[in-house]
Amino acid sequence: MKSRRRNILRVVLDDIEGDLTVKEHFIKALDNLKEMVAELAVKVEAALESAIRAVESGDVERAGEIIVHDREIDLEEVKIEEECLKILALYQPVASDLREVITILKINNELERVGDLSCSIADRAADMASYRDKVEEKFDFSEMMRIAREMLKESLDALIYRDSVTAGEVILTDDAMDNIHRRSYDIVKAMILKYPELINYYLDCLTVSRCLERVADSATNICEDIIYLEHGRIIRHTKNTQTQE
Repeated sequence: MKSRRRNILRVVLDDIEGDLTVKEHFIKALDNLKEMVAELAVKVEAALESAIRAVESGDVERAGEIIVHDREIDLEEVKIEEECLKILALYQPVASDLREVITILKINNELERVGDLSCSIADRAADMASYRDKVEEKFDFSEMMRIAREMLKESLDALIYRDSVTAGEVILTDDAMDNIHRRSYDIVKAMILKYPELINYYLDCLTVSRCLERVADSATNICEDIIYLEHGRIIRHTKNTQTQE
């Protein structure tokens, strides 16, 4: 009888030890996943900064480098997605653990999108450079660039520190970017009428404006995901309610 009890106790202890090992493996896999996302975030932020500088300086070489390096961002995004799916399949996380993996999967997609937008900005910057000596009234991107930089940086800081307060502030900033982008249409329309021979330059400017506005949208989406991660609340499409709160 005692021997049977010892055997049962050993089985129970083995099961507990096995559960702890699985949990430890899950934590290690999740930590590795967070490091991968952090590294991707650094690359994406650098790509946006380089794209903005290419527009400001007309640096065609810099613009070309951004386009070439976009492939690296794409590959990293695929690796992170595969790692997320592997964790979901192997460990079947629940509750907050599941929420964290899902959030990383969504943010990963947003980061890759910012990389693509940076690539589009760089592509337009290279074309705009050919008009550099012909344009008398250059399009002023300074405010949009400042807001896009700040929103992306603060959204990534909020991700690292899991700061839902900063995330909420970033979300509220998005309206300012939307308003500036809407004004860009009127500016471009007026400039095309005034300088019809520079239509391609001003259309490039409108594309850059749209890309910067979408960078702000991605930063907003990242922050909405952070709030979901921290509080379990889905706040997409509830910006007005969020502002009141």
